[in-house]
Amino acid sequence: MVILLAFVIIIIWRGCNRRNKLRNFQQNGGFLLKHQKIRIFSEKELEKATEKYDKGRLLGQGGSGAVYKGVLADESVVAIKKPNEFKHLIIKEEFQHEISVVSQINHKNVVKVLGLCLETKFPLLIYEFISNGSLFDHLYVKRSAILKSWVNRLRIAAETSLALDYLHSLADPPIIHRDVKSTNILLDENFTAKVSDFGASVLIPSGESAVVTKVQGTRGYLDPEYLITGLLTVKSDVYSFGVVLMELLTGQKPICPHNSEENGHFIQYFISSVEQKRFSQVLINFEEVVEARETEQIEAMAELAVKCLHRYGTERPTMKEVAEQLVGLKKWHEIFHAREDNDDEEREGMLGHSINTNDEVFHSMSESHYMTALNIGFS
Repeated sequence: MVILLAFVIIIIWRGCNRRNKLRNFQQNGGFLLKHQKIRIFSEKELEKATEKYDKGRLLGQGGSGAVYKGVLADESVVAIKKPNEFKHLIIKEEFQHEISVVSQINHKNVVKVLGLCLETKFPLLIYEFISNGSLFDHLYVKRSAILKSWVNRLRIAAETSLALDYLHSLADPPIIHRDVKSTNILLDENFTAKVSDFGASVLIPSGESAVVTKVQGTRGYLDPEYLITGLLTVKSDVYSFGVVLMELLTGQKPICPHNSEENGHFIQYFISSVEQKRFSQVLINFEEVVEARETEQIEAMAELAVKCLHRYGTERPTMKEVAEQLVGLKKWHEIFHAREDNDDEEREGMLGHSINTNDEVFHSMSESHYMTALNIGFS
């Protein structure tokens, strides 16, 4: 009799569990999302992948939820974003919004969403796993050797700008990220930049260029115009990206209580220093900067950052213009050094000794390439 009762209880429990999962699936928009080209994971799959969300699998935690490292049955590694359940409706709406945004993004410099789990009370997002953490970590925590190279910082800036230009210009409808910062720029195994975290992002309605919305973002990166007016535009992302450029150039956080400059607000000090051509006061001495031309590149990027940080959004460049200039600088660097290497080999073969690449005649060969790179996107 006891065995029979236990058997009945198990059947009832399993039935209730199935009904709960179906209800969650429906409430999380499952019947709409399953028609999109996105993988739907089961709750059981993710529990197994994370060892039931073991603390050892925790990658990071924020106000809206936690991210866990998961290993799927095929041994592929993923990142699973799990919301905090105690915030109930607000968090659920944020996650459903993030799903609607990321499911339509496809760019090599944006973290790719691999799938969803809709059987749980709150939907879970499954992203590609980015192994090298955030730009913030490499700038301030790890102080990575990879960032001692100017060209690596330039490349990361260019890749991030391309992702943001895609969101503003090519996504349909256009997307304002609204929380661009070094913490949300991840670096993969090749240190390629990937923009992440679309929980605060906004879709721009057709025919509109701005959205009136509750102010949301991160202190130090927030567009001051948006902060005052509540009017969000793509230029708000441009401002935030300008702060990231400043971080790459200076190694300084936008707000640092221990800094005496501008009472801990480094941005104004950076702007005034660059405008007065006092670059040495704020810019990093990169260990691998060996050419005077590279110093000029760094100063050009600093001036671009100041344009992005303009008080008024209408005076800031578009992300397309920003990306064009950064990609131009990166291409010039590649062309110049490829030519330098080829010429060195050729001349060494002819003369039997190395040449001085600081020679004025040598550098004049790349002058037109350099000037083009500096002036792309701006009159």
